[in-house]
Amino acid sequence: MISAPPRRPTLDEIAAAGDRLATWLPRTPLLRVDLGRADQRIFLKLETLSPIGAFKVRPALNALLSRDAEALRHGVATVSSGNMAYGMAWAARALGVPMAAYMYSDAPRTKIDGVRRLGGEVRFVSHETWWRYITGVEQPDTDELLVNPVTDQAVLAGNGTIGLEIVEDLPEVDCVLTPYGGGGMTTGVASALKALRPQAKVFAVEDENAAPVTAALAAGRIVEIKTRPSFIKSIGGPSLVPALWPLANQSIDGAIAVSLEQVTDAMRLLFSTAKIVAEGAGAASLAAALCSEHATGNIVCVISGGNIDAGAYAQVLAGAIPPA
Repeated sequence: MISAPPRRPTLDEIAAAGDRLATWLPRTPLLRVDLGRADQRIFLKLETLSPIGAFKVRPALNALLSRDAEALRHGVATVSSGNMAYGMAWAARALGVPMAAYMYSDAPRTKIDGVRRLGGEVRFVSHETWWRYITGVEQPDTDELLVNPVTDQAVLAGNGTIGLEIVEDLPEVDCVLTPYGGGGMTTGVASALKALRPQAKVFAVEDENAAPVTAALAAGRIVEIKTRPSFIKSIGGPSLVPALWPLANQSIDGAIAVSLEQVTDAMRLLFSTAKIVAEGAGAASLAAALCSEHATGNIVCVISGGNIDAGAYAQVLAGAIPPA
């Protein structure tokens, strides 16, 4: 799936990505929320306000804009649990390129429908096949340009634009909390942060029901973990993407695992205080800010997406935890 091992994107690469994306995408705001905490000034990086309601449109669009017409002549494909497929469908439609996504059938319906609504083709695969595609152990048989949603170099640079904007809007940022799925967003954001504001801390946030970063940091190596079912689909997993983990490990200052109760509390808080709709993975960063001793000073929570099925969100607002 990749021709060369990924590397941390340089600040020049991230800035170039920012210039490419500026023509196509609105800048997402950084909103301060006053929760009455003396040692915390919490800011929300609202990727929910992107055209697809999630940050993945940045890496997807940068991946396509970084390729020439010959590379895209057969179209583009990606592998996704939802938001990357949605972002790639948006980018492909904007550029007039055919697009397909390899997804699993129990991905959130709102994301599957979003891909199809934008003209993308959805190809369902098992969870096991999906993971082999993500990690590059196996590749689908296709003539399309296959963009890895985690390790593609242009994807990492596109993700880095989030970090670039955070420092531009809040030069004295102390702590950034990022939901960790495959690790591409966390690595990209941290690459920009460490280049521009080295003293700022970056933490990976995970669902405690599937927390491979926490396990890897404790063991000093990638480990396979047992996972428990969760309604949060975009973060966590049985292990880490081997090609990316060395970069992520060098970039982050630690990991914070949050419970489903903490995540749903954060989802309700986002709605009640700022009328922000966030999916579970999107609200995990705020959950971490509210529970972790590492989150002090000027804290930025990346609210990565708001694409949650309506029924599940109604359950959250009613005080429940949706089923897996």
